[in-house]
Formats: sequence, structure tokens, C-alpha cells
Amino acid sequence: MYIPKFNQIQDRTLLIEAMRAWPFAILFGPDANGAPFATHLPLVVHDEGEHGLLEGHFALANPHWKWLAGRETLVVFPGSHSYVSPALYVERKSVPTWNYIAVHATGTLGIVEDEKDDPAAAHARKEALLKNLIVANEPAYARQWDELPIGYRISMTAGIVGFRIPIAKIEGKFKLSQNRPEQDRRNVYAAHAAGDDDQRALAEWMLRLIPGVGTVDNS
Repeated sequence: MYIPKFNQIQDRTLLIEAMRAWPFAILFGPDANGAPFATHLPLVVHDEGEHGLLEGHFALANPHWKWLAGRETLVVFPGSHSYVSPALYVERKSVPTWNYIAVHATGTLGIVEDEKDDPAAAHARKEALLKNLIVANEPAYARQWDELPIGYRISMTAGIVGFRIPIAKIEGKFKLSQNRPEQDRRNVYAAHAAGDDDQRALAEWMLRLIPGVGTVDNS
């Protein structure tokens, strides 16, 4: 990913936070013929290992898991984004741009099932992944899942393929008008703070990462 130095985020804690904030990711890797292929999946982000650990599951019918198993995989976490009008800049000779947040994580995808697993063991491995996903998105549903008949739960996990990806490399690009003059940054922040959900999320990150951006210039 192209990342100008002023947009680069290397703080592990911030990157983990961003991935958890936008966990619906895209897994990229070649298909059986080497052509680009992508799968959109909700992931669980664990704060363990050097850069973190990702886990999730494919539908069994999606052949992408076969192509990615044991291979280096690029996982993209698209964050909030917004158009930035040149009308917000002091200098009239300016052009539009786009502010956004993106995290790219790379690692080798490993399937959680073992070929020697019996159905019960395979179910237990995959159910553990499912429960982590439930806890991350709807903790209250965990009890309902546990109360479902075991036969039904096994039939559901039989239709998925679980995986884990220890992150070997991670890149964060937080494009938040850091390269603009101070007044421009304040104007962009104010516009984002008064905007939609994506814009407000960007404004919150600007407030955290750019000193003085939320202050009013009364000079």
C-alpha cells in the first residue's frame, strides 16, 4: 500500500483498535488459475503475537479457502472515508481529495480443522471460532446458540471452514489531512465533525492524532 510518511500509523495498539472497529474485511489471494480473487468476511481480531491474530470462517462452498490454505494472504480492513472539498482550504488553488482509514494485514492462512478430526472434534474447533465471533458482535446470542440442539449446531459448523491468520506484516494508512496547513486541518475537522457517521469517525481520529486540530483560532 502506498503510504506517505505523514499518513503512516505504526502504533500496534491503534492498528488493533482500527481493525476491531471495522472488522468486516476483504481477503485477497489468487484463484486456481492465478487470477485475483477476493472474499468479504467478518473477522475476530486477537491482540496476541507480534502484530495480532485474525480468525474467521469461509462457507464450505466457497473454494477460496482451498486456494488460500497454507499461503500468504492479504487482508484489508477498510475504515471510514469521506470526500474533502477544496472549499475547506484557505488557498483557492486547491483540488478535491478523499480522507480515509485502511489497515492491511498479511500472514499465512491456516485451516483450524485437522484431517484426522472426527466430526465432533471438527465441530469443537469451529464452534470455538463461532463463539468468538458471537462475543464480538452479539454476546447475548451466545446463550441462544448454546441452547440449540447439538445435532443442529454440528450441521451448521459442517458447512463452514474455520481459519486463523497470525499477522506477519501490518500497515496502517490514516489519511486525515495531516499534510495540510493548520487552518485547513481545522476546517476539515469541523466539516467532518458535523457530518455523517463516517465523517464523525474521521473527526474523532483527527482529534486524537493531530495536535490542536479541534481548537478555535481566535487570532
